Amino acid sequence: MPSILLCFPQGKHKALTMSYDDGVSADKRLVNIFNQHGIKGTFHINGGLFGTGRRLTEQEAVRLYEGHEVSAHTLTHPTIARCPAEQIVHEVMEDRKRLEQLFGYAVRGMSYPNGSFSPAIKAVLPSLGIEYARVVQTTGGFGLPDDWHEWKATCHHNDRLMEHAETFAGLHKTQYLYLMYVWGHSYEFDDQGNWELMEQFCEYIGSRDDIWYATNKQIVDYIKAYERLQFSAALTFVENPNAQSVWLSVDGVKLEVAGGSRISLIGSKEE
Repeated sequence: MPSILLCFPQGKHKALTMSYDDGVSADKRLVNIFNQHGIKGTFHINGGLFGTGRRLTEQEAVRLYEGHEVSAHTLTHPTIARCPAEQIVHEVMEDRKRLEQLFGYAVRGMSYPNGSFSPAIKAVLPSLGIEYARVVQTTGGFGLPDDWHEWKATCHHNDRLMEHAETFAGLHKTQYLYLMYVWGHSYEFDDQGNWELMEQFCEYIGSRDDIWYATNKQIVDYIKAYERLQFSAALTFVENPNAQSVWLSVDGVKLEVAGGSRISLIGSKEE
């Protein structure tokens, strides 16, 4: 029987994702830094607050976030654990509707406004089309989440960012999958005058061959695609009913299981 392990795309064992809230004008500088180094971000936006305070206008946002992910953050940013259920449903669904109309794709994730959530809110999110939700608590580690609706990042960018990056870059045991997840607000760099922190981080960790740079949604989609793979009982073959490819390590050999394909898992040897 072969030894089979899930890999990230192209057989990689490390992934990096970035998560920034509120859709503010400082995202312009942040996205430019990301783009220079091939890093992908997910930007959680309040669809009812465009053009207010520090926030981008609708037109600015549509231009800026191309190639990244726009995700929900509720319509008007209330502390939703204190809100009635009817208001929570309205805040999430109307935010989705406005963002989807602007950006032209399904919005399927969110971050909790003010970090506010509860078990009841988590339970209702799947029925509102929300497949993942990020919290403000962090782990300091590099694992995949146990609960997609209580997704904890590795760190906020002000929490030993370069120390975490150096640890992440040095992870080499390919029997594990590692995910580094950083969150924050881009206006914090303006307020604290420390843009050089993000510039240093992206220059250091970006454009590496052994890291998959992905949005939050891409990571969720990929793991769920793996979970839909259909293995034979004897592990002699696998079928992929998904549209996207999934990568496996089979006896040490990296294999792409293309969407709609059926491939043999017998006879692979480590090279």
